[in-house]
Amino acid sequence: DKSEIRADAKKELESKVIPVLKKYPDLQIELRSHTDSRASEEYNQRLSAARARSVADYLVSRGISSDRLVASGYGESELVNECDDSAKCEENAHQANRRTEFKILAVKEYLGARK
Repeated sequence: DKSEIRADAKKELESKVIPVLKKYPDLQIELRSHTDSRASEEYNQRLSAARARSVADYLVSRGISSDRLVASGYGESELVNECDDSAKCEENAHQANRRTEFKILAVKEYLGARK
């Protein structure tokens, strides 16, 4: 039920995502946040949107331009396993559904062909 970025996720952003975004300033990405199914669809939609916005805000605070980011919440609409409302699942299975994915939307110039 939280939209704050966990410490382990910040480490991933710092070591993997931010360096790529800084190396390729023409890269535009969608931040696709997801939840598990353990609340109403409406609540999960709002929560996932807040989580995506938290990631976008963090990236902006680290020097990434906001016009390169699209923050999208998908709620529980794209579960990666069978842990929907009707299934009994372990916590680690629910955790797998709580994630933010990064989708490349556009590259203004071909990578490596910079002017």
